[in-house]
Amino acid sequence: MPKSQDIVISMDKICKSFPLEIGGQQQVLFDITFKVHAGEFVAIMGPSGSGKSTCMNIIGALDTPTSGTYELYGRNIANMTPDELAVIRNEYIGFVFQQFNLLSKRSVLDNVMLPLMYRGLPMSERVRRAREMLKRVGLEKFESYLPNQLSGGMKQRVAIARALAGDPKLILADEPTGALDSKMGHEILTFLKQLNHDMGITIVMITHEFDIAKYASRLIHIRDGRINYDGPVPRDERVLERGQK
Repeated sequence: MPKSQDIVISMDKICKSFPLEIGGQQQVLFDITFKVHAGEFVAIMGPSGSGKSTCMNIIGALDTPTSGTYELYGRNIANMTPDELAVIRNEYIGFVFQQFNLLSKRSVLDNVMLPLMYRGLPMSERVRRAREMLKRVGLEKFESYLPNQLSGGMKQRVAIARALAGDPKLILADEPTGALDSKMGHEILTFLKQLNHDMGITIVMITHEFDIAKYASRLIHIRDGRINYDGPVPRDERVLERGQK
């Protein structure tokens, strides 16, 4: 259940089209409408080509809709400039990617400090926050290591620490276990669930696997660019095929 009634994400009749080389447009999202409250752990699930990645890009301020309204904490970002979107990403959203996206030649501590550098924080504050987050993910003894000296699960924990360092309103996790084996994947998903429960952090996770989505408390299923299901994670995946709401 949400820890607060604050609305983090509000998407209202979001549509997205892309131009085709032969002319015309291909529409990939149709009237996507949902809200995410503070403290929710939501999985957005769908098969390849369903539109879930396009939806994620809009949520993450990496793209803008063709039509409709998207508000992040009450701010309409649909018509923002690229520079304004960059500020939104840095201040409001912590990203966790499938491939970790760590700088291979920089230390673990440097990687976690990276988003804080873009905010212009003094070095002492960057170090303090980064060390605090590394302690939270259990990697405080590895701050001087390089990413290639860590296991896959540890790399993803570094990525989570980096996402948390900026005190974001939202963590957006894109297939966070896609590069991990099942044991490490379970570890990371359990950790995300714990963060959501203990700290009330809002998490939106993108996945194509029902077994991954089951770690969330709510599931939004997208098929052919439309929301097919939005509700508690069902016990049986066949509910999604029937499109029940």
